[in-house]
Amino acid sequence: MVKAYVGLGTNIGDKEANIATALKHLNAEPGIRTLRVASLYHTEPVGFTEQEWFVNTVAEIETTLPPFDLMSQLLRIEQRMGRRRDVFWGPRIIDLDLLLYDNLHLAIPGLQIPHPRLIERAFVVIPLAELEPDMLLRGRRASDLGVELASIQKIELIP
Repeated sequence: MVKAYVGLGTNIGDKEANIATALKHLNAEPGIRTLRVASLYHTEPVGFTEQEWFVNTVAEIETTLPPFDLMSQLLRIEQRMGRRRDVFWGPRIIDLDLLLYDNLHLAIPGLQIPHPRLIERAFVVIPLAELEPDMLLRGRRASDLGVELASIQKIELIP
């Protein structure tokens, strides 16, 4: 079993229900088991900003799947939930990103681990830091990086 981290985000429909549904799909996949899930956060959109705020979280999982197969499963879950890719960084019913896979560093067409924008996004770093505050992300503690990103990106804990 390998430990990995998956980012989840949504800004269409019942956002909290979308996250719950995605987690159920994730746990139903052979070779994937969710260990912990961070709190939910309301987050301002990045890139294409003319859209509703997102709900984001991060799940810590164990998997027997190799990284490319795990990414393929995440994409299948997105498709099952009705994900459409009409607008780059646009609205989505669900977005599942493979953020980290053990200590692997990989860059192949269709998959880059760690996720290439991981350390730039408060909506990823803050929930990740909730699960692993001392995790090093490019030489910086996740909790320290989260504080820095929260000062420049809008993110709110959902009570």
